[in-house]
Amino acid sequence: MSPWSITATGRNRRARKRLGTGDTLHTLHTMDHGGHADHGRTSHEIAAPKAVTHALKEHGGGIFHAFRLEAGRGQGDGENRAEWDFDCWIGGDEHKLWLKSEGERTAGETEQAEAWLLYSRKIATFWDLQVGARQDFQPISTAYLVLGLDGLAPFFLETEAHLFLSDEGDLSARLRLEKDVLLTQRLITQPYLEGELYAQDVRERKIGAGLAELEIGIQTRYEFSKRFAPYLDLRYERKLGETAAIARNQGEDRDAGVVVVGVKVLF
Repeated sequence: MSPWSITATGRNRRARKRLGTGDTLHTLHTMDHGGHADHGRTSHEIAAPKAVTHALKEHGGGIFHAFRLEAGRGQGDGENRAEWDFDCWIGGDEHKLWLKSEGERTAGETEQAEAWLLYSRKIATFWDLQVGARQDFQPISTAYLVLGLDGLAPFFLETEAHLFLSDEGDLSARLRLEKDVLLTQRLITQPYLEGELYAQDVRERKIGAGLAELEIGIQTRYEFSKRFAPYLDLRYERKLGETAAIARNQGEDRDAGVVVVGVKVLF
């Protein structure tokens, strides 16, 4: 991904700009933007990324790095919210080391916070295999082993699919799909969908077995440059199945509409 060309993992997962799952994704992103991306460019400019890619492969690649941060404030279920989502990586086209963190504060209290450390290995065109660890700090402290896939599905759907095994032996999974849609060269909208699935009840987290949570949203950003873009994020969060039943029995809300205004920076 020249790091700034491609988008870069539930209750409050932000639409994210995935950073660098391979130089092949840079080419696909250009294709996805169709004539918009190539309009007005010379044949030499269009060919340049391919020439760079070829040179890197011929000379063993190189070591690169990138950093992305999204931070915003808004309203959800009648309460003020603040949230963050960042990821960074270092490595090349075949191997990368990732560090991620995301979280949410509601009414001045941290309700969700987690950090990931992942090794990412390219296993096929547009796809990386990821293994590593995740640490949740809120709502309760829990450590997880992580195994997953990160890549580009048909129709340019950016996909993150991960399995988690907690230090208590609980098994869960998370799937996220998103796609950039250009309205203009600078105005971009990104619909996204995310769900969490649990193999068993996790009572200390008020979660039931099965599909527990679903989030659907759309983020619209205006790119003053690839390094800086304010955004508006609208999403609907819903607890499902046994998790919804637990929330109902405890007098808690089962769904919420969220509006967040924030900024995205990349470097």
